[in-house]
Amino acid sequence: MSRRALFFFIAITFTFCLAAQQKIRIDINAFPTNTPANSSIFIAGSFNGWNPQHKNYQFQKNDKGYFLELSLSAGSYEYKITRGGWDKVECTKDGKDVGNRTLKVDANANVEVSVDGWKDLFASSVVTKKSTANKNVTILDTAFLIPQLNRARRIWVYLPPSYNNSTKKYPVLYMHDGQNVFDDATSFAGEWGVDEAMDTLGLKATECIVVGIDNGGDKRLNEYCPYDFNLSGIASNNKTNVGEGGKYVDFLVKTLKPFIDKKYRTLKDRKNTFTAGSSMGGLISMYAVLKYPKRFGGAGVFSPAFWVGPKIFDDIKAKGKKVKAKIYFYAGDEEGATMVPMTITAFNEMHGVSKSRMAAVIRSGGKHNEPRWRIEFPLFYEWLMK
Repeated sequence: MSRRALFFFIAITFTFCLAAQQKIRIDINAFPTNTPANSSIFIAGSFNGWNPQHKNYQFQKNDKGYFLELSLSAGSYEYKITRGGWDKVECTKDGKDVGNRTLKVDANANVEVSVDGWKDLFASSVVTKKSTANKNVTILDTAFLIPQLNRARRIWVYLPPSYNNSTKKYPVLYMHDGQNVFDDATSFAGEWGVDEAMDTLGLKATECIVVGIDNGGDKRLNEYCPYDFNLSGIASNNKTNVGEGGKYVDFLVKTLKPFIDKKYRTLKDRKNTFTAGSSMGGLISMYAVLKYPKRFGGAGVFSPAFWVGPKIFDDIKAKGKKVKAKIYFYAGDEEGATMVPMTITAFNEMHGVSKSRMAAVIRSGGKHNEPRWRIEFPLFYEWLMK
């Protein structure tokens, strides 16, 4: 099949997936007895950017419990139930973390679920996780100012094992969702293990400094989306749906990178400056190389949430020609109906306008979670440094 024919096939498939909306009703029929009265209950999943408190994904209350009606394309989705934050996410009856729930959509359906526990209602839940960040990871600042957004954020830095015993300079990889990059104690659902991977990879590939930038919690969708967005069929005139990704990327380039380059021995040029992230972090990584093609020489675009910001395809057509970078696309075929088609469409459209070196990895059985990205990260990094 020619590349043009493949692109046409994917476009038709993507259009069909968007059109085939199924009605899904989710009923929560059991709660822990200590659930606070009049709690606000939300669903967070791969269909809404994993936002734990989006008002359009809030359950309604009835005399039997709580219910929510969704319109979703056919496919497989992952989700969890929250009371408005990841500190208030569902857990087991004894306070342990639970894996993502799976929702397979192929027809209209009613789904019944029960919640066994809430993470914040276990006194020991805050201290049960031990830090897994290794000795090469430090906290640069717990409240590094983002002047473009008038907010502060924790910044992590991984230095290669050879850093303190050499005078050489190193490439820099900027990673989003810093909570999940190095440390299980701060992660949402398990860390990527980037520090352990880099210690091992550095023995056979180029060593690299890695900078992790924490996400903004309830501001995550805004900061990682460059465009005003719409998750529920309602017009995007809601202030909560304002895309701030442009300002966030400005922060990376105009504030954080100059600071890192001054404080550490870095290779400052485009060819040695990279960015990577997953889901919304994948979307903003793609946008970063498009907005600043002279600053970023590579991107890891893992499971990108292009459906939240489909205008990324307009930017690819308009700005992709100026990009000369290494771009690694990854998607799993169990991440929802649109994940693989949209990822391959982005790859094909970039291939049509850019001379960038690119790879598209579609993993059979790949799910939308940190354990999967932990496995994929070393493969991306080895490819990046070839």
